[in-house]
Amino acid sequence: MTTLKTRTSPAGTAYEDDFYTWPQAQSTRLRAGDLPGLGRENLAEEIESLDRSQFTSLVSPLRVVPVHVLKVDHQPAKHTRSWAISIASHRVHALDELDESPGVKARLSEAIEKAYRRARLEVAKETGLLRKRFTEACSYTYQDIMDRPFAIDPES
Repeated sequence: MTTLKTRTSPAGTAYEDDFYTWPQAQSTRLRAGDLPGLGRENLAEEIESLDRSQFTSLVSPLRVVPVHVLKVDHQPAKHTRSWAISIASHRVHALDELDESPGVKARLSEAIEKAYRRARLEVAKETGLLRKRFTEACSYTYQDIMDRPFAIDPES
C-alpha cells in the first residue's frame, strides 16, 4: 500500500513549493492589505493566465461539436442519437462559457479554428478516414456550429 506523504505548508508558502496553498496565502495577504508580502511577479503571471484558461474553456466545447458534425457529414449512415445529444450539450457548454466571459467573443474565430484543427485529427482517428478528406481550414461558420439542426428525439 502506498502511503501519502504530507507536509505542512508554512504561511509564507512559496509559489514553486505548493501551488495549491500559494493562491490561498496570496488572497489572504491581499485582503489584509499586506502588499509587500505578495509574490507580485507570480501573481501577475497567474492573473494574466486567466484569459488563456477562459479561451481554452471555450475551445473545448467548440471542438466537440465539429467532431460530430464532421462525422455526420462524412458518415451519415452512422449518425446516432448520442452524437446529436453531444452536439446539443457542447453547444450549451459553449454558450455558458460565452455568457460567463463575454470578452472572449473577440477571439471567437480563433477559437473555432483552433477547435477545428483538433476536431479534424480526432475525426480522422475515430472514423479511420484519411485526414485529407477533411478541409484544412474550418468550413463551418459559428452559426453552422451552433445552429445547424440535429434531431435528438425522433419525430412522433
